[in-house]
Amino acid sequence: MDRPALTAPAFGPDAQRTRLDGCPAPAKLNLFLHVVGRRADGYHLLQTAFRLLDWGDTLDFALRGDGCIRRVNDVPGVAEADDLVVRAARLLQAHTGCALGADIAVHKVLPMGGGIGGGSSDAATTLVALNRLWATGLSRAELQALGLQLGADVPVFIFGRDAFAEGVGEALQPLALPPAWYVVVSPGVSVPTAEIFSAQDLTRDTAPIKMADFAASTTKNDLQAIACSRYPEVQRAIDWLNVHAPAMMTGSGACVFAEVPSEAEADRITESCPPRWKAWKVRSIARHPLYEWLQ
Repeated sequence: MDRPALTAPAFGPDAQRTRLDGCPAPAKLNLFLHVVGRRADGYHLLQTAFRLLDWGDTLDFALRGDGCIRRVNDVPGVAEADDLVVRAARLLQAHTGCALGADIAVHKVLPMGGGIGGGSSDAATTLVALNRLWATGLSRAELQALGLQLGADVPVFIFGRDAFAEGVGEALQPLALPPAWYVVVSPGVSVPTAEIFSAQDLTRDTAPIKMADFAASTTKNDLQAIACSRYPEVQRAIDWLNVHAPAMMTGSGACVFAEVPSEAEADRITESCPPRWKAWKVRSIARHPLYEWLQ
């Protein structure tokens, strides 16, 4: 099914703005994901390539003068106090000493526990949008550092471009990639990231590569074997998609994806998806729709 492209909302002068509706929070793919080590504090050292997609959630923000931050709609399975969106808003408020608040509506499209960055992208959009609505004036680099406190995937959405990532995922370099169509399949299971990273048999010593070698290197997702062994439906989805195009899991799962040569091929594959799963055709975007909101 065709969807409208994710675009930044239109608005008037900053001084007159009391709402920002339809703020996009795009999904991402990990085109590969290598675990190259582990720090003394237990965090894993990674190398990955992030690709942003024209597919995602949207969020609405309404200015409040009383400092209260509320999520005004239900998100199934996510309590308001635990929502990264609410935590992001409160973190920005505390960091800047802002006295303003916001009512936030989260319109979910992306499957949760899918490895496509839904919660992290929602948090990043919250930081970027409220930085503008509240006129707190933080730079892109400052917001990326703040976002890292919420999760390792948050900074790349604030960075706002396809990226080669190292460290725990926060050391980002822009990555020039040609436009592409993908098929993304959700096998109907939710894979907890912490469970996969804590697995005793996880590979943690993949040899690092250089960004220049990425396109020519033999790369993989080191988390895939663990996720597939614990959630066999992920492996079944990979096997099905592999019949049509080389398939891989993204992030810590559960979604799997394949690059395809055309929109027509993406349509053909998604229409043949087994009914117990969901499949989407998606296309890449060069920059986050809110990229121009930051310096």
